[in-house]
This record gives sequence, structure tokens and C-alpha cells, in this order.
Amino acid sequence: MNQEQWTAVDHYFTDRLVPADEALDAALRDSTAAGLPEIAVAPNQGKLLHLLAATAGARSVLEIGTLGGYSTIWLARALPADGRLITLEYDPAHADVARANVARAGLDKVVEVRTGAALDTLPRLEAEGAGPFDLVFIDADKVNNPHYVSWALKLARPGTLIIVDNVGRAGKVAEEHPDDPAITGTREMFDLVAREPRLDATAFQTVGTKGYDGLLLARVVS
Repeated sequence: MNQEQWTAVDHYFTDRLVPADEALDAALRDSTAAGLPEIAVAPNQGKLLHLLAATAGARSVLEIGTLGGYSTIWLARALPADGRLITLEYDPAHADVARANVARAGLDKVVEVRTGAALDTLPRLEAEGAGPFDLVFIDADKVNNPHYVSWALKLARPGTLIIVDNVGRAGKVAEEHPDDPAITGTREMFDLVAREPRLDATAFQTVGTKGYDGLLLARVVS
């Protein structure tokens, strides 16, 4: 198998199961036009996030790492009319693009984009009593993955689903002595999850248009 085959299969899945959507397509186009890195989740993975949130009956979602709001839209569409989603974005320019994309999708009453370093914003959420969240999606800088999971736990309840993206690192996550801080952070996150009695978790490898990577799913059990 190779990247060309993985991409072809992703396109096959998407063509049949993820209909074209102007708001989502425009979010990707405008993100690219604004110079944002093209690292948003793939359409079929966005649909997976949507289905997980809907299946969990989520009414409140926390997203750490907004980029242009593509995954934000997928998640927010799974919420009821009185649901809420708070998404945290470090880069003000990215946040502006995300707000415009969310508004065009008609979700600006549901979604709040907060700007600033997540490790500064998360304590403020706790102080505001913003939680507990029913689902937390983590897709930000990988160095801080263990800190983000720790904060997700603080802002969770029993039954909350925590999803962490990009955990396979093209297979390098299995290296015992990586020289990449993103891989080190991801491995530290796995260590944290493995020893945390409040979490019941698994992870799986993925291939597709985004290459070879993986997702972690963890349910808060107590």
C-alpha cells in the first residue's frame, strides 16, 4: 500500500458517504486562501467526529485547536439547538478565519472561538465553571498533549469522550527515544492515559489523504 492508494480509498469513501457541503467546502477553500496550513481533518474523519458526538448525545463540546473551523463545524452540527461548543485557537488570524467559516455555516450562536494559548485559556474555563463537557477533541500542538488531556479530565464528567488526533505520528510514536518534541509529547500523553484510572481508552492507526497516523479515544469512567 502507498499514499496514492490510501488517498484513492479515502476519496471512494467520501464520495459515497460524505455528500458535498458548501459550508464545509468553503471553509477549506477560505482557510487555504488565508494561508492556513492544510492540516484540517479529512472529510470522512470529520464525519466520524460528527457521528461520535451525535452517538454520545453530546450537548457541550470543547475543542482544543480550531485552525479554520472545519472540524468545529462537523462537531457543532451534531449538537442540539441549545448546545454549545467552545473552541480554543492560539493564532488570532486563524481564529478570525474560523469565526467567518462558522458564521457562514449558521453556527455562530452555538460556537464560541476563544483566542490565546490553550494552557492560559483552560484555567479560565475552569474558573468560569464552563464544564463539564460531554466531548473534548484535542488537535493542537502535540508537545502539550499530556497537559491538554489533564485539562480535559478536569473539565469532564463520567461518560465524557476525549478524542486526540494525530497520535500515530507516521509510526514514530513507537520509537522509545524520539528526537521530535511532538512525538515525545504524544508518548507522554499515552503514558498519562495508560496510568489514569479514570480513563478507559484505546487507539488505532489510520491511513488516508492525511497519510499514516492515528486517533486515541478515551472515555471518562469516574
